[in-house]
Amino acid sequence: MKAKKVNVPGLAQLPSFCHAVIAGDFIYVSGTLGTKPDSMELVEGGTGPQTTQTLRNIAKILEACDASLDDLVKVNVFLADINTFAAMNEAYLAEIGTDPPARITVGRADLALGAAVEIDCIAYKPAG
Repeated sequence: MKAKKVNVPGLAQLPSFCHAVIAGDFIYVSGTLGTKPDSMELVEGGTGPQTTQTLRNIAKILEACDASLDDLVKVNVFLADINTFAAMNEAYLAEIGTDPPARITVGRADLALGAAVEIDCIAYKPAG
């Protein structure tokens, strides 16, 4: 089976990558930022609000792949400032819920558009 590339209308995207790739039973979501709908502009408020928006953008990407945040198996979080970990974690858990997937958080990252947070992830959704 050939990998399927997925792009979601209404979500920011640079021409150098797609939003996600479905390969077999796995969905690989590209690094995603907390951008406003139909815009390359980040939501205001820093790490907490950007985390919320990022996960909502990821939820839209997963929906386009017939999956949801419940299907996540691994999440990579990149923070521009590790001192904002608490704000990220609070917003993250509010969106992900009480049964989170595996995760790593890396701090001190220079992120696209000057973002406070960027998240990429892998979801598992059996075909058929």
